[in-house]
Amino acid sequence: MIDSSIAARLVTRRATRHPQLQCPKRQRVTGQNRADDRRADEDPRCPVRRRSCGRRDGGDAARDGDALLLCGRFAHKLLNDLMENYSTALRPVEDTDKSLNVTLQVTLSQLKDMDERNQVLIAYLWIRQTWHDAHLKWNKEEYDGLEVIRIPSSLVWRPDLVLYNKADDDFSGPVDTNVVLRYNGEITWDAPAITKSSCVVDVSYFPFDSQQCNLTFGSWTYNGNQVDITMGMDSGDLSDFVENVEWECHGMPATKNVIMYGCCSDPYPDITYTVLLQRRSSFYIFNLLLPCFLISFLAPLSFYLPADSGEKVSLGVTVLLALTVFQMMVAESMPPSENVPLIGKYYVATMTMITASTSLTIFIMNIHFCGAEAKPVPYWAKVIIIDYMSKIFFVYEVGESCTSPFGQMEESESFRQNQKRKLHPKEKPKAAPPPCCPDNDKSAAFTLTFDPCVYCSGGILGCDPKLVWNVEYIANCFREQKATCLKVAEWKKVAKVMDRIFMWIFFIMVFLMSILIIGKAP
Repeated sequence: MIDSSIAARLVTRRATRHPQLQCPKRQRVTGQNRADDRRADEDPRCPVRRRSCGRRDGGDAARDGDALLLCGRFAHKLLNDLMENYSTALRPVEDTDKSLNVTLQVTLSQLKDMDERNQVLIAYLWIRQTWHDAHLKWNKEEYDGLEVIRIPSSLVWRPDLVLYNKADDDFSGPVDTNVVLRYNGEITWDAPAITKSSCVVDVSYFPFDSQQCNLTFGSWTYNGNQVDITMGMDSGDLSDFVENVEWECHGMPATKNVIMYGCCSDPYPDITYTVLLQRRSSFYIFNLLLPCFLISFLAPLSFYLPADSGEKVSLGVTVLLALTVFQMMVAESMPPSENVPLIGKYYVATMTMITASTSLTIFIMNIHFCGAEAKPVPYWAKVIIIDYMSKIFFVYEVGESCTSPFGQMEESESFRQNQKRKLHPKEKPKAAPPPCCPDNDKSAAFTLTFDPCVYCSGGILGCDPKLVWNVEYIANCFREQKATCLKVAEWKKVAKVMDRIFMWIFFIMVFLMSILIIGKAP
């Protein structure tokens, strides 16, 4: 099989000796000569089917392979011609007094992470830079219509655009990808980059907060008179954005700024892209807010728990510890700042309320366990708390209803005393019976003696005064014991009514506090 290059030489030599075998000249004009061009391409006398490197019309594999081989030779020759006296150290402008325009366009592909504690935004960007190189132009007709070549970016001059608010220890720039070079000197450089930029995070309304993070790009050494930066679009491109599970991106507007620094009198332009982020709050509602909301409703229930159970204070302390754990979880993820997050305020308010409820529980338990040595319940407390508040909050003792309140026990006792006076109208008042014997003098107790007249006479009062005195003594002890029990029962009822009052007060406080805190969310 004859090599294609040898065959081309043989055909060329034959065409020189015999003009009728020459390949017809291809017309590089429009419309009317396209048929002639097609016939010239298909003429077997041509050593290589001449096709423009700037277009690909399709065809069989052999034909395309020969065309690509020819284009590769022209591209190699073009690259050698362009790089013969080219320097990447100087701005590629014909007049050094003129500025070089660089068009910047940023595409946000993905938000990798938002570190609120360190205030760093990690994003995956596609950065496109476009400029014109005055030293990299060619006449495409001289290179068989070759219009575009792709060469390594290290071979050409590149603008030194950097991210001003970079927060990464690695100072390496974008990836050294190829640049697209056109015959008119236009260079397009597309490079992916993972950026770590500083972002001022405001967590005042966490977890219903929104953040604005800036990405500021500008030249590090060239001023505005040397390299001018323009925006390719009014905002960043979000067409290929991959949705984030925690943040919603609501836009990426771009603005151009011209800043005069104190060190230099020349203007320095930059382009700032503002990433508008809104936090997805569902995760935090179900994992932080809802548990706190449910736990806070346990604090008023400690007032409903019976005081004799001995678990009222333990319940308040347990709820307080549970909220402390949630508060620590929120504090670990938030940056240390003076702005307390919204959920932190909710936790602090709930913890304060639980602390107050626990303190009131201790105070009410002290009232509940007042012994016999305590003073009687004041009259105003009987009227306000026992008579009125107990009816409002439906606090009744066992066997007591709204028709037989607690205060009628004394009235029934006075009723029995009046009936006794009516049965014995001529009875003379007797001296007050002796008090109950103290515990250390039980040996001095009187001994009951019964004479025969006790059983034969018509009544006890006319038989034996000593027996009557002993009976009156026993009755007096029962009265004192009953009065002591009545006093203790009154204090217990006061404590129970206060428990019920504070329970409803704290229920209303929890509900209103939750509504106020959540209502502040933007």
